[in-house]
Amino acid sequence: MEQWIRNFFENYVSDMYFPNVHLTDIIEIIIVAVIVYEIMRWIKNTKAWMLLRGMLVLALFILVAAILKMHTILFLAKESINVLAIAAVVVFQPELRRALEKLGEKNLLNNINLFDRSRENQRFTDETVQSLVKACFDMGSVCTGALIVIEQAIRLTEYEMTGIELDCKVSSQVLLNIFEHNTPLHDGAIIVRGNRIASATCYLPLSDNMQISKELGTRHRAALGMSEVSDALVIVVSEETGQVSVAMGGQLARGVTQEYLTARLSQIQYRMSEGKRFTIRKGRQRNDEI
Repeated sequence: MEQWIRNFFENYVSDMYFPNVHLTDIIEIIIVAVIVYEIMRWIKNTKAWMLLRGMLVLALFILVAAILKMHTILFLAKESINVLAIAAVVVFQPELRRALEKLGEKNLLNNINLFDRSRENQRFTDETVQSLVKACFDMGSVCTGALIVIEQAIRLTEYEMTGIELDCKVSSQVLLNIFEHNTPLHDGAIIVRGNRIASATCYLPLSDNMQISKELGTRHRAALGMSEVSDALVIVVSEETGQVSVAMGGQLARGVTQEYLTARLSQIQYRMSEGKRFTIRKGRQRNDEI
């Protein structure tokens, strides 16, 4: 037995090549693994998965043609490879745009904030927070549907233009009147910029996430879609159940409490500052259910 083991190491193991692994190599492997994982997750959660399957079937067909030496098909595939590359970019344009937008939203300073939260650094006031929370749960108690988009760093001008300009101060009474049944402005979303309602009856993009529960209606899909293409916080009041939900960063928290909604609004109440004095923000509260 010992002789067999010795022979095995002499014949096989001794001739094997073991590369020198450095710290940078390990870091590179981790980075590539994370990138591949994020790409796969992105493809799985969008309609890009169906498009990718079609491309894989086409690639398999070309592989079979190469094995069987079908020269005409291989010639056509070779000549059309540049056109197919451009076509792929065109077909995947919405998904690529969203991916780049999400990448652009990431900020290395998004977990730091000034010690001094002055009024100049304030996105909206406590009064606006209280009005939003009160209006949402008042509407929820009578099952009045609502869709409220709270703008942050990314300007929502293109979506604001799809609605009717209001430019009025945020108050619970105004919000209740806007979303009252059978009123001219109740259909669609409103966009809140600072302490004012910028626009009403706005159209929002629907989410392509394949994992969304079938129980969710158009309002919730629009809220998720808006949170996927921007950094906005979107509040949804269900017309069927009266539940209040919050969408942000492509995640949906359903059936939240008044305290939770107040906390989420308070987290985005102050703009990020580029001053010299910073403090680490406490971990964000999450209650993600899709």
